[in-house]
Order: sequence, then C-alpha cells, then structure tokens
Amino acid sequence: MSHILDIKTGGKSLNEAEKVLIMIHGRGVSAQDILSLSQHLNVKDYALLAPQATNGTWYPSSFIAPVEQNEPWLSSAIETIGKTVQMVLDAGIKAENIYFFGFSQGACLTLEFLARNAQKFGGAAAIIGGVIGDKINRENYKGDFVQTPIFLGTSNPDFHVPVERVYATANILREMNADITEKVYSNFGHSINQEEIELANTLIFK
Repeated sequence: MSHILDIKTGGKSLNEAEKVLIMIHGRGVSAQDILSLSQHLNVKDYALLAPQATNGTWYPSSFIAPVEQNEPWLSSAIETIGKTVQMVLDAGIKAENIYFFGFSQGACLTLEFLARNAQKFGGAAAIIGGVIGDKINRENYKGDFVQTPIFLGTSNPDFHVPVERVYATANILREMNADITEKVYSNFGHSINQEEIELANTLIFK
C-alpha cells in the first residue's frame, strides 16, 4: 500500500506566509485533529500543512518492529513528507523557514524524515517518538542540521515508545549538529502536556 497525497491546510496561504509548519498526525487520528492543536502554538503567521495518512495510519506495525514489517507503507509515508516539503520549497519558501510538529506515530515519522534529510530547518517538536526500526541503521542518516532546534518530549514509561529510543534519537540528532532539548515526564501517559506546548513555543516557534 502507498499513501495518496492528501494535504489539509490551515493558517495563512503558502503564497502569503513567510514560515510554514508541517504537522504530522498519529495513528488512528486525522490531519484535522493535529491542525486543531495549532491554536495552542505561536504560529498565527504560518501556513499550516498536514498530510493525511491513507486509512489513518502511516505504517501498520510498531515503530520498533523490523522495518520490512512496515513496508511499503513506511517508505511511502517518508515520501509523503518529502513531497510536502518540496511543495513548500516550490512555493519559494526556504528550508530554514520550514517547521515540523509530530505526535506519537507522527513524531516517529517526523524524526525519521529529518534524520534522513538533515539540513538547516526552522525547527521541530516531536512528542513521544524516535527514529524507526528494530535496530537503528545509522547509515540512513546523513546531513548537517546547522543547529536547527529540535524538542523531544516523552513520558517514561510509554506503552509505545521506550525512553531509550528517545535518548538514542536525541544523540543521533546531536551528532548531526541539531540543537536538542529533551524532556522526560514520569508516568505522564501517551499524550501532550501543557509544558510541552510551552517549551515548543519557547524553543521552536519563538
């Protein structure tokens, strides 16, 4: 299965905005759901783009399952993010003005895309996520973030995302010259908390 490119929008139009936020939803929810979160972020002057996963999920198995169990959905999902970014670049907006926000499965997909395509972006917030695969294939990850700010927030424990993978992801992104802030909340559960929103606004959408 591959994803059909279906991008929901909000905020300013691409030809009016100077900055763009790409929002990546989690499993079983929708692009509209994650777009609604933007009202809590300092992004009122941004164009908002949220690709919709076909059938509501980016890939079928756990993000720490062997990669082949998630193909061809995973490769198609990464390609979908790439096409979304390309659409923004084609509108004349530079990569350094492109921002990302992902939650859960969407955070994993965001981090996997970024690690494979490191360059100077505006910034990213990834809540409860890490790079994808049963083992981390460091060879997939190339480029230089040039101190792009990236915020990783998570709960420990989390039913879906082991905190060890969040730490490992943070270390990889640091090696690739990202400016990483990580925050681990004890027993918070699989959701986004107010402090994470405030940190995203302070660190990323400032």
